[in-house]
Parts: sequence; structure tokens; C-alpha cells
Amino acid sequence: MNRLIIHARMPTPLRNFAATIMIKIGNISLPHFPLLLAPMEDVSDPPFRAVCKVNGADLMYTEFISSEGLIRDAIKSRQKLDIFDYERPVGIQIFGGDEEAMALSAKIVDAVEPDLLDINFGCPVKKVVTKGAGAAVLKDIDLMIRLTKAVVRSTDLPVTVKTRIGWDFDSINIVEVAERLQDTGIQALSIHGRTRSQLYKGEADWSWIAKVKENPRIHIPIFGNGDIDSPEKALEYKNRYGVDGIMIGRAAIGYPWIFKEIKHFLATGSHLDPPDIEQRVDVIRTHLVRSVEWKGMKPGINEMRRHYAHYLKGLPNIKEYRQQLVTLNTVEELEDVLQRMINTYRGYRFERQKADMIGLAYSCDS
Repeated sequence: MNRLIIHARMPTPLRNFAATIMIKIGNISLPHFPLLLAPMEDVSDPPFRAVCKVNGADLMYTEFISSEGLIRDAIKSRQKLDIFDYERPVGIQIFGGDEEAMALSAKIVDAVEPDLLDINFGCPVKKVVTKGAGAAVLKDIDLMIRLTKAVVRSTDLPVTVKTRIGWDFDSINIVEVAERLQDTGIQALSIHGRTRSQLYKGEADWSWIAKVKENPRIHIPIFGNGDIDSPEKALEYKNRYGVDGIMIGRAAIGYPWIFKEIKHFLATGSHLDPPDIEQRVDVIRTHLVRSVEWKGMKPGINEMRRHYAHYLKGLPNIKEYRQQLVTLNTVEELEDVLQRMINTYRGYRFERQKADMIGLAYSCDS
């Protein structure tokens, strides 16, 4: 049933039936056409995931975690294992290029009891690729299969994979890769529509994702990723490429409402109003409080600073407030600034803006 493709002019009774089909990943049931939050290094931490969850993300992933770091018991890697019940379903993503390390990491992840375990074979950044991990594995499909088998054998969790369409334009191999990964026992596949050599340049080519979805051998859910930055594009790509759902990364940074807006548009064909200043500040507060609760006062406040500019994009004369937000050191002082912002911008009508997808090219939104 997961292979049913919904077209724009599907008859109404069939369209209504299709909308009731659940997507299954192992024992996880997701709604029809789920929206996934992509794993993003230094972004997809528990505070960020919390605000995405309440705004409609159906499945979320942790930041990617080095298998070598987990084995060494590195503090940063261990902290990325933190998940909370309100996030579920949630997956933990690992990466690496050594079979034994990936197998041991899978056992460590197993003990944390996420809902699934995801393998990153798509990260294009140099520091990952030079270690033979991430997108580097696209140059050695036999190694990719061995790594995946090692993980599948080492855990009782559903295993999924996120990857790209190929290493470069001359070696696009995602159709073969998808078949062989499915044969290892993975239970879903997310595909970013760029090659590793593209990094985040040019447009994501979803036609290769469609080829995977249309392959009669493929029966696992296929999720598309790359360049989804508006409800209109989500609907267009849903209908054109027939994927089971979409994964959103950069467009959610500073704008977690994108999940809710896409769902509303798919259901009604109309737009929700952009969030006003009260709604934006409410999410900022939630994000800040979660960050302090998770990391502690000083690191929680410091790590929140990278997010303010994204949340406040489009506000006129915001520089002074933004400067205060990134320099003050107590929650009380920050709360005072946020309240003054509400008073200043109450009634301001935000215009719908697309995300700066190039400027937000984070290192592991593969």
C-alpha cells in the first residue's frame, strides 16, 4: 500500500481513500504523507526538535552521531543520544565507515530505546567524507551494504538510511543503491536529490527519487529531501514524484511552522497566516527554556543565540533587539527583551518569506 502515488487529478473517492493510508516503518505508524525533520548538525537538538514537534513534524531525528565517538564515550556524542518521550517517534542517526564500530554503536543506540536507528550515507562535508563516512560511502556500494548489514544485525530497532543520489553526475547510482539497501533489511529510505559533488548548489533532482519510488522491486517507504521550502512546492513534489513523504531540513530553521503550514495547505489548498510576533516570541521562549533545561544556564543561553536571527527574519529595525538577545546572560533579561519586542511589533504583518537555502547549508543536512 505504501507505493500508492497520489496525482493531482485523482478521483475524489480514491483520493479520500489514499489519505487514510498509514506509512509503516517497522512497528511505527505514521500518518499518510508524513513530514520528517531532517537531522542537522548543531541544529536538531532536543530544544529545536521540541518546537518542530508541536508545529507538526511527524518523525524527527537527532543530530548525526559519530560511531567512533560513541565507542570512545565522547561527551558530545553521548549527549546527542538524549531523547524524550514527547518527541516520539524519534530516530537516532549514526555515521561511520568501519563495520565493527557501526555494529557496536548500534548496540549502544539500542539501549537508549529510540523508535528507530538511521544511518547517514549522505553527509557531503569534507571532515566526514575524508574519514570514509557519510557520502564517501557512495563510492563503494559494497562497503555501504556491509556497513548496513552490520547495523541491521546488531539491533532490534527498525533501521533506515539517508543518502544522496550519487557521488557525482557521472556515478548516479541511487536506483541500484536503493534495491541493495532494501535487501539488507532496512525499512525506509530518505533520499536527498543532489550528488555529493554538488554539496548544496544547484537544484535537487527529484526525478531520481521518483525512479526509485517507481521501481517495482521497491516496497519500503521512500522519502524525498532537498529544496522543500514552501507549501506549494511540497504539494507539487508530492504529486509529481509520488514519494511517501518529505523530509525538511534547512527550511525549518527559524521557521518550525513550515510543517503546520504544509499540512494545512495539503488538506485545504489555502494558506495559514504567517505567525505574528506573539507566536514567534512564544516559540523563542519555548526553545530558550528547553535549551536551558537541557544544557544548563550558560551553555543553553549561548547555544540559543544562533537561532534568534532566523526567528526574527523580516522584522524592520530589529538590529538593536537582536544584539541584546545575543549578549545578555540571564533568562530574566532575555524575557524582558522579548516582551518589549512584542510591545513594539504587535500588529505587524509578516510577509511569507522563503528560507535562504544556500545561507542555511548546514554541515549535515545531507
